[in-house]
Amino acid sequence: MTGARWPDLAGRIVQDAEGQHHILPVRVYFEDTDAGGVVYHASYVRFAERGRTDFLRLLGTDARRMIDGTDSREPAAFVVRRMSFDFARPARMDDLLEVETRVKELGAASVTLDQRISRDGVPLVSAEVVVVLVSISGKPLRLSDTVRKAFEAHAEGRKNSSA
Repeated sequence: MTGARWPDLAGRIVQDAEGQHHILPVRVYFEDTDAGGVVYHASYVRFAERGRTDFLRLLGTDARRMIDGTDSREPAAFVVRRMSFDFARPARMDDLLEVETRVKELGAASVTLDQRISRDGVPLVSAEVVVVLVSISGKPLRLSDTVRKAFEAHAEGRKNSSA
């Protein structure tokens, strides 16, 4: 099993003064940069997606199980409804970044996430991302009690014990 051999491959959920959040380490490779060796802006979208995906995985509700229907009432997936990025500082090839994901707000069928990408504690990029749970046919679905409770345990401002 991959999880036993690489327990931190999906990052980890940590506790701080603001509550619990997910941290995923990401190494910057040549493919992530432009001709000047600076991370291309679209690469941050991929880094944020990896953070959201692995956060969901550590909550016990991975995307594959949602899509094949083994984790919900019917096959479903989270899709991005809106995302807003603020690029403060550049990252460069070989940098080790941390993608931090926090739950900002829960709606009936949506989750708003605050994501920050940093290097050695220095903020580089921040993003607010709204994802909506939709059935494979495309109709919005209410968050199941299981998914809602998992996200609520990590909502901003909540102080929980370590996961």
